[in-house]
Amino acid sequence: MLSRSVLVGAVVLSIPAATILAAPMSQASSSDIVVALEAPLTGSQAANGQDMLDGAKLAAAQINAKGGVLGRRIRIVAIDDKADPALSQASVTTAKKAGAIAVVGPYNSSVGVINLPLYLKAGITPVQLTSTNDTDGMGVTVQPKNNQIAPVESTYVKSLGSQKVAMLVDPSTYTQGMADRLKASLTAAGDTVTSVPISEGQADYASQVSQALKGSPDLVYVSTYYPEGSKIAGDLVKSKLSTKCLMGLANVDPAFVQAAGMAASQRCVFSGVPAAAQLPGTSAKAYVAQYAKAFHQQPAVWGTFTYDSANVLFRAISQVKSTVMSAVLKNLDHLTRYAGATGSITITPTTGNRVVVPVFILKVNDQGTFVINN
Repeated sequence: MLSRSVLVGAVVLSIPAATILAAPMSQASSSDIVVALEAPLTGSQAANGQDMLDGAKLAAAQINAKGGVLGRRIRIVAIDDKADPALSQASVTTAKKAGAIAVVGPYNSSVGVINLPLYLKAGITPVQLTSTNDTDGMGVTVQPKNNQIAPVESTYVKSLGSQKVAMLVDPSTYTQGMADRLKASLTAAGDTVTSVPISEGQADYASQVSQALKGSPDLVYVSTYYPEGSKIAGDLVKSKLSTKCLMGLANVDPAFVQAAGMAASQRCVFSGVPAAAQLPGTSAKAYVAQYAKAFHQQPAVWGTFTYDSANVLFRAISQVKSTVMSAVLKNLDHLTRYAGATGSITITPTTGNRVVVPVFILKVNDQGTFVINN
């Protein structure tokens, strides 16, 4: 999903049958099936990236405990892109050097629009996690896409009767794209929409929040990533105004609550996917228990999607009895009713996107957890 790069040197995680621990590179086998996991493992979005890596590690450990795929062990190569588009190409180079036949990721849209075509050119199957529709057809994804998230946001804003909306927008690929979609929907309905740009990494956004509130809007829409969104939420509390607030999906992360504090986190509602423990279905509950046992903590949001992404990849390789990209992608494109931790997964062949996605309006409860806003 963003713009903001791989320890340009991959971290190789060999995952034996009964453990989730990383094995030394010397223990890697040439017969292993190597899968890259590209995510922001360090930097401001590290909480997302580490959860994603843990989801992929858990999926690999479980399949290895059953004998692997095609009788071969899965080996995860972790690539840290720090959400930096400047490291997009380096990520692909690192994956190629590691012998990866597929990649789960990237997460950030501004990275993916650059390097997903490069992964495809290299014959590395992408099961990607970007949300921009600019990456439609570049592999497959089980992740919600912009055109699936936007209607949820628009319906919510219209349900409030809001006629004046002020937006605070990070101009990154995903966040700008989401703001543009919501603005188009609202202006088509006759609403007034103003926009204030947000730059990443500032200490606070009091002046931008003040500017957004100046026109007395009915609602403030914040299309940023959580490091910025958490600060904006704090500034909204300090304003002492009761203006309604909707945060975009890229703010949904436990790190938001940790950074903003409870009062600021409960100041707004969010579009997005709840933490794994809040997802309906027995598959989600099983994943939460398995994750907690392996890592001694509760899973967040995006690790659940990498877990499902890795598992549908392993399934496709097993079914086609090949790691060749063309065969694997063809199988993935026709995935139907796969029972994942994030719910039932069916892929649309023309786009590689998921048909139905688990997107809701969320709130933060008194335990600091993102839950569905009933």
